[in-house]
Amino acid sequence: MCKGLATLPATCLKSAKDIKHKISFLLQKPEPQAADQKEIKEKTATAITKRVPNAAEVEKWKESFCHVMSSEMGRTVFTSFLKSEFSQENADFWIACEDYKKSPPSKMATKAKQMYQQYVEADAPNEVNLDAATREKTRRQIESGGPSCFDEAQKMIYNLMEKDSYRRFLKSKMIQEICQKDNCAAQEKKGCDWPESRQFAKKLLTLIECEKEMAVAQVSEDLSCNHWVFSAVVSFSKTLHLSRLEL
Repeated sequence: MCKGLATLPATCLKSAKDIKHKISFLLQKPEPQAADQKEIKEKTATAITKRVPNAAEVEKWKESFCHVMSSEMGRTVFTSFLKSEFSQENADFWIACEDYKKSPPSKMATKAKQMYQQYVEADAPNEVNLDAATREKTRRQIESGGPSCFDEAQKMIYNLMEKDSYRRFLKSKMIQEICQKDNCAAQEKKGCDWPESRQFAKKLLTLIECEKEMAVAQVSEDLSCNHWVFSAVVSFSKTLHLSRLEL
């Protein structure tokens, strides 16, 4: 040790060594395999974010919270909703627990400690809402680093999301807009069924030549599945002085 460093207090030297260790850790290059897996996950998440869920998926999510969390699209949309409520850490923790169970046994102890520091311990950066008993039990269990050390904490957060956030999620503007867009698209597709529409128009012209009562009754029945031409029929009926049409 040089003479200048020897004169420094021991606490300063210790702090300097800690800083050096942290910097060297940050400068380490990730393993190629780990980096590739991270890149794949990011690309998959981006692709899912760009795709818009349809009404059929939403209807499935409405059946149970399990369907939301078992679907990759469901988890993405639900996490986005939690982000708007400033509780994204709940979904992140649950997903991290699922990934942890798939980790190689040799890496579980290290990963468990990182997750505990990230989500579980008091004043963690992304602390989740756990009671003191569950928090302490989890702390003791991560020492073994087994695949089930986060099970109780994960279950508690799952139940919290199901009983609280999930209900608001189903009533959220986000879900309502998805259903509305899908319904509008379905109506537009139905309205653009030209072969059926032409056939209906021919039938309408034929009926108009018949007695008024018969035409009105038949047209009213057919209009139940041809809403898009209703306004045109009303206008046309006024021109011919037919009786008022009602669906």
